[in-house]
Amino acid sequence: MSNSMHLGAYRPGTSPVHRAPLRLKAAAIVLASLATLAAAHPAATGAAAVLTALGYAGAGLRRELLRPLKLMWPVLLILGVFQFWSAGIWTAVTVTGNITVCALAARLLLLTVPVPELLDGAVALVRPLRVFGADPERFGLALALMLRSVPYLLGSAADVRNSAKARGLERSPRALAVPVVIRAVAYAQQTGDALAARGIGEPEQD
Repeated sequence: MSNSMHLGAYRPGTSPVHRAPLRLKAAAIVLASLATLAAAHPAATGAAAVLTALGYAGAGLRRELLRPLKLMWPVLLILGVFQFWSAGIWTAVTVTGNITVCALAARLLLLTVPVPELLDGAVALVRPLRVFGADPERFGLALALMLRSVPYLLGSAADVRNSAKARGLERSPRALAVPVVIRAVAYAQQTGDALAARGIGEPEQD
C-alpha cells in the first residue's frame, strides 16, 4: 500500500461531506479542534472523537478512520507514557486523544477535498493578509511542501517499524522514535537545500 494511502489522498465521492464547501469543512474542523484543545477534558475529547467518526461515516470512509493509527502509535505511546508519568492517566488520555482526533479530522479534509482545491483555498484565505506583509504564494508553497512531506515521513515511520520488527525491537520506543527523527531532520535539510538552490525562500533584497 502506498504512503499516500496512509496519509489520505483524495477519495472521489458524492457524499454530503464531499459536496460540502471547503470553507465550511475547514471552519468546522478548525473550530472543533480549537474547542477540544481549549476544553482539555476527556469528555470533550470523547465528544470530538464521536463527531470525527460520524464525519468519516458521512463521507463513506469508515474503513479509513483508524488507518493512520498504524503509523502514529509509537509517537502516541511515547507521549502517553510521558504524560502519565508526569501528570496522570486522565491527562495522558486527553493529550494523546486530542492529538489523534485533530489528526484524523485534518485527514478527513484531505480525503474529501482535491489537493489543488485545498491549496487554492489556503492561498485565498491568506491573500487579505498581504497588507500585513504576508505572501500568499509562499504560504501555498509551504503547504504544498507539507502535503508532499507527510507521506514521506509516514512511509519512513513504517520502514523503521518494519526494520525494528525484523530485529525484534518493535516494542522499543528508542528503536522506533530515534531513526524517524533522524530521517525527518535529514529530509527537511534536503528540502531546504533544494529550495535554496532555486532561490526560493530567500529574503528579498531591497
